[in-house]
Amino acid sequence: METFGEPRALGQAVVRPRQQVEDRIRRAILDGELKRGERLPSETELARQFEVSRTTVREALRSLSTQNFIEKVPGAGGGSFVRAVDHEALSEMLSESMKNLLSLGSIGADEVQSVREYLEVPAVRLAAGHRSAEDLAQMHRIIERQKSVRVTDPSVPQLDVDFHSAVARASGNRVLGSFVQALHEQTMPVRFLDLSEQVGAETVLQHLQIVKAIEAGDEDAAQNAMVTHLRYLQAHRVAAAEHD
Repeated sequence: METFGEPRALGQAVVRPRQQVEDRIRRAILDGELKRGERLPSETELARQFEVSRTTVREALRSLSTQNFIEKVPGAGGGSFVRAVDHEALSEMLSESMKNLLSLGSIGADEVQSVREYLEVPAVRLAAGHRSAEDLAQMHRIIERQKSVRVTDPSVPQLDVDFHSAVARASGNRVLGSFVQALHEQTMPVRFLDLSEQVGAETVLQHLQIVKAIEAGDEDAAQNAMVTHLRYLQAHRVAAAEHD
């Protein structure tokens, strides 16, 4: 009698009702059937349409909200609304994922910082060749704001995030811009610096040199300015760490 090895696996995982609801709504969003900003039917109506309980619908919507596919708005005029599935949503999802990983200790801030630096040098070269007038105007607005505040101002870390994100967006590569913004938002490098008034003033001056090179369309100068800036920050970050 002929013998065979292990029996063939025939079974498949049975999808739970909650997963089916979640998958159907996600697919409708990705396919464009549900548009950005569109309000989903109520939990009661979705439960009727899917022939499941409201609890099942609620769990599916909660999962979709966590994944940034929908936004739940409280109040009389609230409900579940479709979020944008674009480069901005990508940045938000990346940022949230890194936030969770950093909180859990699965990855370290140093690792995130390194990846950010690897991305920003090519990004600034691309920015020198692809920047628009609005990109340049946005960078100058941020720098003017940076000039007007002291280093102790609580807006300083976010202004730094805004500047580096604006440079990356000027690259013309929205995915690259999303990664840089997400990485900056979760590490906020300025928080780890020995941020004296002198360091703050020098940082703003370096930002201005980066923008001038981008404005001139000089890729090499833009790269050199960014490398100089990142090395300056790293030196003061190391000094601050050793002091702590």
